[in-house]
Parts: sequence; C-alpha cells; structure tokens
Amino acid sequence: MLISTKAIVLSKIKYRDSDLIIRCYTEKRGVVSVLLRNVLQSKRGHAKAAYFQLLSQLEVVMIYKENRALQTIKEMKTGYLYETIHTNVFKSAIAMFIAEVLSGVLQEEEENKILFSYLETTLQWLDSHSEYTNFHVLFLLKLTKYLGFYPDISTMGHPFFNLQEGKFVAREVHNHTISGENIVLLKQLLGTTFDDLNTVKIKSKQRQSFLDLMLRYFGMHLGHFKYPRSLPIFNQVFN
Repeated sequence: MLISTKAIVLSKIKYRDSDLIIRCYTEKRGVVSVLLRNVLQSKRGHAKAAYFQLLSQLEVVMIYKENRALQTIKEMKTGYLYETIHTNVFKSAIAMFIAEVLSGVLQEEEENKILFSYLETTLQWLDSHSEYTNFHVLFLLKLTKYLGFYPDISTMGHPFFNLQEGKFVAREVHNHTISGENIVLLKQLLGTTFDDLNTVKIKSKQRQSFLDLMLRYFGMHLGHFKYPRSLPIFNQVFN
C-alpha cells in the first residue's frame, strides 16, 4: 500500500556498493527502514541521498508492505529545511548525538503522533535558536515523558532522586540515588521550557556529569539501550 507520512532520519548505512539503508522515525508507522537503490552511482543519485542527513525532516510516499524489513520510497521532499543544524559544527554534533540516542531508544513500528510532534518541534527549535548549549540535556529529560519513565514530581521536595524508581525520595538508599548539584539541576530543568533554557546556567563539567546521569537513567529503564558511541566526541566538542 502507499503511505504518505512525515519522517525524521535517524541513521543511514551503505549497503553493497551503490545502495543506502535509511532508518527513519515516521509519523504514521513509527520506526521504518527503507532501501535506496543505486543512489551512490550517479550525480542524480547523490542528490537524492543528500536528503537523508541525520535528523532531516522529510515528507515521503512509501510503498509499504507489512512484515517486510526494508520498505521503498516512491516520492519524497523536504518537510522542513534546516538553516543551521547541518552547517553549524556544534549543532551538527548535537544532531549526531541525538540521532544515535534516538536510534537506540525508538523501536516501535507503530504510530505515535505525540512523540513525533515532540521530535519535530524541538528540532526546529534547535535550528532556529542561537542559545542552545543545554539543549540536549533538556531534550533527553523531556523525551522520558514519551518513553514512559518521566520523573515523578509529586515528591519533588525530597532531597534525593532514585534513578531506578524514577522518583524523589527522603533518604539515600543505594548508589542509584543522586543528590548534590545534579539533583538541583534536575529540579531546575523539570520546571524549564525550551524557550526559557537560556536562563539555566550550567558549567561544562556539570553538564557532562548530568548528561552521564541521564544516560544511566535511560539504561535503567530501557533494557535495549546502549551508550552512544559518539559520546566521547560529543563531550570533546562541548568542553
């Protein structure tokens, strides 16, 4: 069947000598992998492949077949044209990191328009703003809401946060309980929107510590989660 849907590119890998396999998160079908045949053989093919940069937002028409691992794209066009994400070295680093995280956490082949809208709008926010240093930490924190383990804020007055239980607690019980600067920052970010993100001041070492904390949190709640291989490069860029 033909399906028209918005899509966000998560990854691409070369297949054989001239093909590409693209993994996308789509508005109507969740995670979908598509095969682009012969796109590396000609100038026209290379132009087509250029659409599929990390986190590109597209509108595609797919020839979709149930129980098929690789789908086919019949038509495509840019859904939202980024102005800075693929040209700014720091935003490109964020895109690479976020795309790898999303590739690891998004597994479902089903519609989730609310999650898709979150990804679509926040990436457009990143593209259009000049104050974005802390974007990725807030992005990951808010992403947990759509993945099912957003922190329980009903007991936010407590001085500790239990990573395993995803809630604030009165006492430290094991090494999965956090406190100190990270919990102060966690509480601050829980009450922050992307538009207010420029009011949150975080030093480089603390940002890195909090990012490590968020990745631990993802690992505890998603059995299939793997630490991003791009993390060392990413940290180096933002140090």
